[in-house]
Amino acid sequence: MQDLNMQRVAAKFVPRILTTEEKKWRFSVATNMMQEAESDENFMGQIITGDETWVYRYDLETRRQSSQWKSADSPRLKKARQVWSKVRVMLIIFFDMEGIVHYEYVPQGQTVNQQFYLQVLKCLRLAVSHKRPQKWAVGAWALHHDNAPAHIAHSIQVFLASHGIPVIQQPPSSPDMAPCDFWLFPN
Repeated sequence: MQDLNMQRVAAKFVPRILTTEEKKWRFSVATNMMQEAESDENFMGQIITGDETWVYRYDLETRRQSSQWKSADSPRLKKARQVWSKVRVMLIIFFDMEGIVHYEYVPQGQTVNQQFYLQVLKCLRLAVSHKRPQKWAVGAWALHHDNAPAHIAHSIQVFLASHGIPVIQQPPSSPDMAPCDFWLFPN
């Protein structure tokens, strides 16, 4: 016999169910960041965050470009909606509170592995020295990126440590703590 008070509901989709240890680590990282932001008013301005995303190639017309002349008695003009093209390329971008610091398109067929990401980080250091000289001079910047395998590889960690670049912690499976997904690439 079926209970009359029961109803069918869909389960909430989450990217990954975190373990108790991962939840504690996530809470610890978030608490530390909040404490750091409260104790140092320049903390948020020192962060340079980066991420990868797919960008699609299509040429949008401006409203003015798509406008056409018509008479008062001519039928209303119709235009097909623009759709994403099938051509896409990966973009790696780094930004801070002042704007974009460095970006790079990944060549077709290239995967973002540790060797490629190391070259990107070298270009980022050069970009910071040119575009943010005040941060570069005093070493007042920290890198924030997610836990992609290329980002946490040993060679990357050695490079960052040898150049004195502090890294803001990113808990595992926490895409909601990645600023690029909210500020730069909102869905």
